[in-house]
Amino acid sequence: MLLSLPEMAMDQMEEEKTGGEMSFLDHLEALRWHLIRGVLAICVGAFVAFIYSDIIFDGILLAPKNASFPTYRFFCWLSQILLHDDSLCMKDLVFSLINTNMSGQFTTHIMVAFFTGLVIAFPYLLWEIWRFIKPALYDKEKKYANGLVFWGSFLFGLGILFGYYVITPMSVYFFGNYQVSTEVNNQINLSSFIDTVVSTTFWTGIVFELPIIVYFLAKIGIVGPATLRSVRKVSYVVILIVAAIITPPDVTSQIIVSIPLFILYEISIVIAARIEKNKLKEA
Repeated sequence: MLLSLPEMAMDQMEEEKTGGEMSFLDHLEALRWHLIRGVLAICVGAFVAFIYSDIIFDGILLAPKNASFPTYRFFCWLSQILLHDDSLCMKDLVFSLINTNMSGQFTTHIMVAFFTGLVIAFPYLLWEIWRFIKPALYDKEKKYANGLVFWGSFLFGLGILFGYYVITPMSVYFFGNYQVSTEVNNQINLSSFIDTVVSTTFWTGIVFELPIIVYFLAKIGIVGPATLRSVRKVSYVVILIVAAIITPPDVTSQIIVSIPLFILYEISIVIAARIEKNKLKEA
């Protein structure tokens, strides 16, 4: 007889407390329930996002289209303080959004709701991952991995904010106002605009998880500080290429995006070095 969701969770917690060994099938069953709970959390977040579409679209996703967006006002303030002129002030964006598909707005609404639910549920998903791997760790490993949920959520949120307030407005302003001729007006499809905002913001959050990924790779011995240092130059070039792809084609934007990625890479080296040092002490 299949166990209910609460019963399954209680059985797994009891198994973890008693320290009993689980078979391969038991592990698969536990993983299945972790995945189910994770999917349910995403669905709940997506449902809430679908209902409050006015806040998600008008208040968040479409906000970078307006000249009053905080990033534009910050650059204008910076220009007035440092340069004593309005050279960095963003003018009104001249493009308009259109929808050319019958179901375009509906499918866009569904896609945005899903990604919003994924962002909302991200800390819970990390917690479910932590609950799944925790029984397999030694006490000392649990001590080092206790901050997985907090630091993973913090870095993801930091990446989301950086992507939304830095990369997205620069991309929207550049491409939205770019014209090969004044005879050609920019009428951007809604799905194209939303895809740019959502993908840029979400994947920046994922990229900011680099220190967490390096931590676990270093723990299992796949990468070490020496490897990361030896490929530092290559990694920096890759970072610059990525920054050039996701930002408008100007040097200033690429530098602004590259700096936090450089910092994250150096933090990853420090984390890998610390793990290697702890392993040598244990040996």
